[in-house]
Amino acid sequence: MSEPAIRELRNAPSMLPMFAKALMRVTVKPGKNPVLPAIGARLSDIMLDAKHLAAYRKVCGFSSNGTLPITYPHMHAHPLFMSLLLDSSFPFPAIGLVHVGNRITQYRPIQEREQLDVECRFGALEKKDAGFEFSILTSVSTGGEQVWESESTMLYRTGGGGKKKDAPKKVEPATDVVEWSVPDNIGRKYGAVSGDRNPIHLYPLTAKLLGFKRQIAHGMWSKARCLAELEAQLPKGPFSVDVQFKLPMFIPAKVKFEQKPVINGIDFRLLGKDGIKPHLHGQIREIED
Repeated sequence: MSEPAIRELRNAPSMLPMFAKALMRVTVKPGKNPVLPAIGARLSDIMLDAKHLAAYRKVCGFSSNGTLPITYPHMHAHPLFMSLLLDSSFPFPAIGLVHVGNRITQYRPIQEREQLDVECRFGALEKKDAGFEFSILTSVSTGGEQVWESESTMLYRTGGGGKKKDAPKKVEPATDVVEWSVPDNIGRKYGAVSGDRNPIHLYPLTAKLLGFKRQIAHGMWSKARCLAELEAQLPKGPFSVDVQFKLPMFIPAKVKFEQKPVINGIDFRLLGKDGIKPHLHGQIREIED
């Protein structure tokens, strides 16, 4: 991909008009050889809103310690990369994309009062058995210093059968876990904070209109909730958090959180009430200077 043309934005795009535009683009078809546009979006000198930060901490379970939760910069990135997904040159419809993974790297803790510059652009596009997979890259800096970056991996399903899977191995339920009750309104609460009011997260009826039996939790809420549980154990220096989203979490739900220490980090999982069905797998790793 050539060097992207970065659009400098004066304000964060409003999510409601973008959702209306997304509905108008649901019939977009990628063709046989789709190409991602070489574009990006940048928003500079973002001043943090204390009330919004407090609301985010509350809905995700983070404490107030003077620094931003590691997932919080995603709140500023999401409107920017939504604007990229709705560009007329983007080959896929925004509604129906599946968020399959997210990797965040924090180079140092971000203080609450720091002004942030956020830039989003497209990464690589690959053909997979299940469809087309692509990434959205985000970089956050302050005073010219890069402090945070992420890669969100998205999948556009093409309906292919894919490779034949081996018979599943018998899995023993996780036992050393913390149990959570996830309420049926967590999608509406997180949506109010994040601006992501995709119908699949809101109500049973709106989710059914898009093919789900009832509403599902946001993947990035699940990731944030797991990291809030691990907040006291997160590395003080540079580290990364890589998450693979597995099966959707239909809400309300009873889930089980499991963590295991490993060399240079922590592995964690968010499982169904049976302790087997995977919703999320994650890995925290320290980064050597």
